[in-house]
Amino acid sequence: MIEIDNVSKWYGTFQVLQDCSTRVARGEVVVVCGPSGSGKSTLIKTVNGLEPFQQGAIRVDGVPVGAPGTDLPALRARIGMVFQNFELFPHLSVRDNLTLAQVKVLKRSREEALANGLKYLDRVGLLAHQDKFASQLSGGQQQRVAIARALAMDPVAMLFDEPTSALDPEMVGEVLDVMVGLAQEGMTMMVVTHEMGFARKVAGRVVFMDRGHIVEDSAKEAFFTAPQSERAREFLARIIH
Repeated sequence: MIEIDNVSKWYGTFQVLQDCSTRVARGEVVVVCGPSGSGKSTLIKTVNGLEPFQQGAIRVDGVPVGAPGTDLPALRARIGMVFQNFELFPHLSVRDNLTLAQVKVLKRSREEALANGLKYLDRVGLLAHQDKFASQLSGGQQQRVAIARALAMDPVAMLFDEPTSALDPEMVGEVLDVMVGLAQEGMTMMVVTHEMGFARKVAGRVVFMDRGHIVEDSAKEAFFTAPQSERAREFLARIIH
């Protein structure tokens, strides 16, 4: 579903991604982890073209992300993206947050978009909050609405960029529960996270990054029980401790 081949990216003279390659199969859950500044959020944002890259190739469901003729808005409509800071429109109600992109991008009628959006709002357990605004919701509730909004676009894959890092600790579980459910239903997912419990529960593979490199790309059990690099062993010792 997602193919990343030898991708490199620079900010000016600083190279933030160095020859990164990995694959995410249809229905697979891949967790991307690593220390702050390792390039993991940048990598995931290149997958739907939010971050341009200078070398290499990325394909999502066969569509080349960096090609000049690719319709990036149409491609992004097929790739759900959930950010660290929710990114809900504060002046719109929950129901309008759920329907806007469906109407504008997918050209659905408002009735069809609303029915679809409310289906996913119910899926994340927040149907009773459809008339509220973001400021009236907790952080965990806002992130669940953001997930419902992404799902309402009927994506072929979901990208999560540290979706729990801005949440109070007691709210993390409610978001992870939704993500675990998606994984168990067979959604293709690429997740940047420090939540190693989530990784151990649902990831098929773990990609470990450091200083712009993919240092390890291995099956979950192999990564947690016998990491190959000293850097990954140090990271796991600190984060699990």
